Amino acid sequence: MKALHEVAIAVIMLVTSTVTSLAQQAGNAENGAEVFKRCRACHMVGEGARNLVGPVQNGLIGRQAGTYEGYAYSPLNKAAGDNGLIWTEENIFAYLADPNAFLKKFLTDKGKADLAVGMTKMPFRLIDEQERRDVIAYLKTLPGK
Repeated sequence: MKALHEVAIAVIMLVTSTVTSLAQQAGNAENGAEVFKRCRACHMVGEGARNLVGPVQNGLIGRQAGTYEGYAYSPLNKAAGDNGLIWTEENIFAYLADPNAFLKKFLTDKGKADLAVGMTKMPFRLIDEQERRDVIAYLKTLPGK
């Protein structure tokens, strides 16, 4: 009976830690909206958004990199888009941590190291993983255009 009790406790602990881990991995759009306020110095979202220092972020998920109409992308960012970079949740997560390193690695992995030069226009890095998840959850709520 004691062994069964210990197994039950172990299972409960495993389930609890798994649920906690999944909750930490999931983004919170409401928190993401707060975190995104730091991004508004360069990016606009919502109805009437226009390009600023950075491109509009409406409809970012699923968009080919370097293609938002009317924005003058850096050669590095444009090259990544021209070579197949799509803004998936995973790619945005990695990009936000270090935009330049991400784009250069993407191009190098595509066999285009010769294009992995220069810098993106985005100097900001969002280091905190949960904040990145939250921003992505927020971006998912924004329709295209």
